[in-house]
Amino acid sequence: MKPASRPRRFAALMPLTLGFVSPVWADAGTGVIDWWVMGVGLFGGLALFLSGMDQMANALKAVAGDRMKDILARLTTNRFMGALTGAFVTAVINSSSVTTVLLVGFISAGLMSLSQSVGVIMGANIGSTVTAQLIAFRIDNTALLMIGVGFTLLFAARQESARHYGGMIMGLGLVFFGMTVMSHAMEPLRAHQPFLDLMTRMENPAIGILVATLFTGLIQSSAATTGIVIVMASQGFVNLETGIALAFGANIGTCVTAMLAAIGKPREAVRAGLVHVLFNIAGVLIWVGFIDQLAALVQWLSPSYPALSGGARLAAEVPRQIANAHTLFNVANTLLFIGLTGQFARLAEWLVPDKPLGEDAFIVRPKYLDEELLTTPSLALDRVRLEILHMGDSVQRMMLRIMPAILTGNRQTLRDIELMDNDVDSLHAEIVTYLGRISRLVLTERQTRELMRLLEAVNDLENIGDLIETNLVVLGRERIDQGVSISQPTREVLLGFHQAVTRALAAALQAVAQNNEIAARSVTTMKREITAIADSAAAHEARRLVAEEPNRIPAYTLEIDIIEKLQRIYYFAKRMAKTVEPDETTNSD
Repeated sequence: MKPASRPRRFAALMPLTLGFVSPVWADAGTGVIDWWVMGVGLFGGLALFLSGMDQMANALKAVAGDRMKDILARLTTNRFMGALTGAFVTAVINSSSVTTVLLVGFISAGLMSLSQSVGVIMGANIGSTVTAQLIAFRIDNTALLMIGVGFTLLFAARQESARHYGGMIMGLGLVFFGMTVMSHAMEPLRAHQPFLDLMTRMENPAIGILVATLFTGLIQSSAATTGIVIVMASQGFVNLETGIALAFGANIGTCVTAMLAAIGKPREAVRAGLVHVLFNIAGVLIWVGFIDQLAALVQWLSPSYPALSGGARLAAEVPRQIANAHTLFNVANTLLFIGLTGQFARLAEWLVPDKPLGEDAFIVRPKYLDEELLTTPSLALDRVRLEILHMGDSVQRMMLRIMPAILTGNRQTLRDIELMDNDVDSLHAEIVTYLGRISRLVLTERQTRELMRLLEAVNDLENIGDLIETNLVVLGRERIDQGVSISQPTREVLLGFHQAVTRALAAALQAVAQNNEIAARSVTTMKREITAIADSAAAHEARRLVAEEPNRIPAYTLEIDIIEKLQRIYYFAKRMAKTVEPDETTNSD
């Protein structure tokens, strides 16, 4: 018997892979379910489903990532617009966790308060139900067609945008095909009494919510949980009330992703994740006693098929009803709590207070390099821009302090500035590592160019920090060692030159952080001003060379070196600015 059983197993898999013939899951002689084949079918179908979801989400983010960031930044002026924006952005990029990560960045940068972000988080829950609505269409017959069309566009189209749309279509086809595979795999369970008894226990809302919460937390995808629930409903395994309870559990389980993403992140990230958890749990607690009423409302709103009866009617109606209940539940919760965004924010701040200042309070760490955004290159590159600005804050502080330290400071002042470069070097290493991880992703040509320009910009910024640490600090020590006193007129000349270069550095940082071509051009057009100031300073030094002063030659050498190093800093600032200009306007020095 054993030699004959294995061919039957592999024969059973053939119809499954074709997707349009009912598979044979039981031994023809005994009627016993072949659990190995069924397990392969369920696992393979889930793998196809999740792979399709991932491919579709990646293609959506590649197409819309840049625009979604801008929409989030501009359209969150009040709680209602924030909720609508959160729903729209999450629906497009198919990831509420990415939306939450973007919000944390805006909060950290001071562009948005935690209270403003609460409305967006509420709206993100609505946007996450769009996937369930798509799945409920159950257009299984076109799944292979979508895969074929998507594959053709993905690998044959010349335009990058067409390839992205091909990835979306192919991903959606894989989602439906994976659902078909899982659905076929579960067919024999219709007559398996132990499994039916297990599904009966799921009718207890507490058990259904707990099971769905644990499963969603394990796979970190509420869309996948909802998809599986819809598959089970299409086979008649779960009724509407059970499906609603499982959807409630998926809503709680998806918070695990947000909380995992917040581990090791700034307090703003933890608070945003906590708001997500509080909102979802509060919504479930309110509705868990009204599942029957919600089911009745959804049945009234959803299409019905009175011509069918029994299990066939349930299979036709319940999937759409579950998807509608999922959406209605999240919309209702947002409307209920939208007036309490301030209270949610204050509760999160009370539960996650600011850390007291400790030994590590002044250690500079990356603020914007989020791991979660590495799946969305356009958003990850934007975070690199913000982190370069963060690194630039340290360089600017060094720049502001170095000239007074050179002219009149003591050794401790110079040592403090020297130590500040450790923060610059640390952030430089983190940014370069993050860019290296982005470079291993599938990037468009424009994203590749942007990555290379950001790498150049962060290296130029690090060079400025090194110039201050290793050159200007040394000049300050030479002034002390040689007992040189710089005259008041010369101080004014050097301070004026220093102010102009500092202004150029600030504009270069603004240009890189905001991808601002106007700011970039303001730096490059300062070349004449910088050259004129340098020439004037050099002429002043030549006149001062014959002055009757002690240590005139050492002072002259020191002052000329300061001018040369300031010119060098402007050179690196100008190089940074040029990384923002279009290729056709960029020229070599």
